[in-house]
Amino acid sequence: MRIFLTGATGFIGSALVPELIQAGHQVIGMTRSDEGARKLLAVGAEVHRGTLEDPDSLRRGAMLAEGVIHTAFDHDFSRFVENCDKDRCVIEALGSALEGSDRPLLITSGTGMGSPASGQTATEDIFNIDHPNPRSASELAGAQLLAAGINVSVVRLPQVHDTLKQGLITPLISIAREKRVSAYVGEGRNRWPAGHLLDVARLYRMALEKRESGARYHAVGEEGVEARVIAEAIGRGLNVSVISVSREEAKAHFGWMGMFADMDFPASSAQTQARLGWHPTGPSLIEDLTAMRYDESGQ
Repeated sequence: MRIFLTGATGFIGSALVPELIQAGHQVIGMTRSDEGARKLLAVGAEVHRGTLEDPDSLRRGAMLAEGVIHTAFDHDFSRFVENCDKDRCVIEALGSALEGSDRPLLITSGTGMGSPASGQTATEDIFNIDHPNPRSASELAGAQLLAAGINVSVVRLPQVHDTLKQGLITPLISIAREKRVSAYVGEGRNRWPAGHLLDVARLYRMALEKRESGARYHAVGEEGVEARVIAEAIGRGLNVSVISVSREEAKAHFGWMGMFADMDFPASSAQTQARLGWHPTGPSLIEDLTAMRYDESGQ
């Protein structure tokens, strides 16, 4: 299959490109830079120049392909609401290029969208449109395309990790390095789901090949790792103390990360595994946090 991939040089995209090529697919990777183009050509992908802010470039890329995977997202959390709305516009642009065909579009969301309420395990059969996370804009955009007859499915991400990055845990490490303490909120019993990068890349590939319109998949290898366990692993890696902070202290300690620090959002991938035959095999989150380098060059 000829696949157009946004975010092709990003954290997930960089693992997904070789996953797709090794499975026999052709990849058209979107990039805005000469450096990105060189990286794509080096691994055997074609280059498409474009940006998330240019809907025409997105449509042109999608029109070249037999399938589209959208992994790009602007991770400037100081503008999180605006960036979620930008993602909605990107999905709409990609979908407009697929009208009148059965070419699949695979979009990206977060596992929290499948949680019926705080602390309840997220599952693939649920889309909580009242979820406070503004990332719901992505799935709402997908649902509108689905209603218009476009073949849309979604991969929901947990904290995706290897020994270099770990989703929202990466900024937690930076905060712990700066403050010389690794913190959690309250008792630290709140849970974060996790998935290893290579398992996640394989899931994207299998989901696109399945071509099941309206399907939701959870890229979850671990349903919930407790915040205290994460903080302790960071503490060991940085050789700093591990402390508890109150909910009232969280914003001052964590900054913008305070909105996430005490969230309890476990997630299951049981339906995904049954539907696709996908079974995560990569290292656990704590194994990667233990194996990573914690000096400045390694983070």
